[in-house]
Amino acid sequence: MAVGARSGHDEPEKRPEQLGESPAAMTDDGTGRPDGEPATGDGAGRDETGDDQPGNKPRSFWKELPLLIGIALLLALLIKTFLVQAFSIPSESMMDTLKRGDRVLVDKLTPWFGSEPERGEVVVFHDPGGWLEGEPTPDPNALQKFLSFIGLMPSAEEKDLIKRVIAVGGDTVSCKEGGKVILNGKALDETAYIKPGSTPCGDKPFGPITIPEGRIWVMGDNRQNSMDSRWHQELPGGGTVANEDVVGRAVVVAWPVTRWATLPVPDTFDQPGLNKALAVAPGAAGLAGAVPLVLWRRKKLTAGAEA
Repeated sequence: MAVGARSGHDEPEKRPEQLGESPAAMTDDGTGRPDGEPATGDGAGRDETGDDQPGNKPRSFWKELPLLIGIALLLALLIKTFLVQAFSIPSESMMDTLKRGDRVLVDKLTPWFGSEPERGEVVVFHDPGGWLEGEPTPDPNALQKFLSFIGLMPSAEEKDLIKRVIAVGGDTVSCKEGGKVILNGKALDETAYIKPGSTPCGDKPFGPITIPEGRIWVMGDNRQNSMDSRWHQELPGGGTVANEDVVGRAVVVAWPVTRWATLPVPDTFDQPGLNKALAVAPGAAGLAGAVPLVLWRRKKLTAGAEA
């Protein structure tokens, strides 16, 4: 046999793996493109999953910050306008329920749905006219004005008051010296909320007064130190406050934290009979109007029978 002659069987062609080379070294993800060849087409700049590569960075936090602040301020303004607002207690007229300097949160949402003030609620309302005459108005700085505008601080410029609703439209209320407040013929037990040592009438007995529809009669819990409905009967409205002047109901003492408390309606306003007078009144008026007609008809029939 000649030297170097080949045998009768050719050797099979060796695959890249057998030559010590991996397919990944020759092609890129099976496309046949040699390794190292620059990417072209729609796949440029993306990884195997199609997501952007780290080179496309999101906007920095500092660029997003103005947008976040704007959204936060808008939400705060909407909450103050439609939901809740903070108010500061400027006097001692609601002690001991509320003390000077307390911050209360006022529900402004329910009035938007037609809810009206109810007996026993603590409400914030705009000056009906003349109640705060002569009272000094604070002069807040620019920051305080801005924080008040968005509802993060109590309003310092608006002349608002806070009192407890004692009677609503259609109620009859009175208080004699040394006696209790009488609401629709029922005596109110006010020991749960008026300041210890106070008398129900304070120094100003009143009534009986029938409250016009759409208005409320309000009194402070510190009866000896509250310029409320009792003291403004000579003004238009006779000391009552229009429902439309009510900003909302105070629902919680939010600050200081040591004074945190809710402001529920006292049980005395739930006693039976307070609404009975209102329910009977229309029927009684109808009966009073019907009696003369019945008597007139009876007299006419009697006269006709005699003829």
